[in-house]
Amino acid sequence: MTSTPLPSSPSGLDPEIAARLKRSADGLVPAIAQQYDTGEVLMLGWMDDEALHRTLTTGRCTYWSRSRREYWVKGDTSGHFQWVRSVALDCDADTLLVRVDQVGAACHTGARTCFDADVLLKDGGGGSGTAAADQ
Repeated sequence: MTSTPLPSSPSGLDPEIAARLKRSADGLVPAIAQQYDTGEVLMLGWMDDEALHRTLTTGRCTYWSRSRREYWVKGDTSGHFQWVRSVALDCDADTLLVRVDQVGAACHTGARTCFDADVLLKDGGGGSGTAAADQ
């Protein structure tokens, strides 16, 4: 993974929250977007401190685009908004779960979710049944 430098300006994120985050070498935290009422996993984006601050204070998901090297607010160009209902930090403090009310498609391909097109295993079929024992 190549390093993508983030903006060097200070963030408005609460210092107590910032101190808890475990970031990648690029200064990013993965953010899983999930439909708040159905539990449907919609997409994965990346947030730095400023993107998280904007998400927490505006009620709309803001992500850091690793390819464009800029912030983007979900829905500004597509009209497919993510209205934030809650934000949680996982037990390791290295992943965010953003529960949203998704309007329209979440995936950049126009699909509702980024996880429908390439299903590798469905309904637990095809396995040896030893996965639970391996954990």
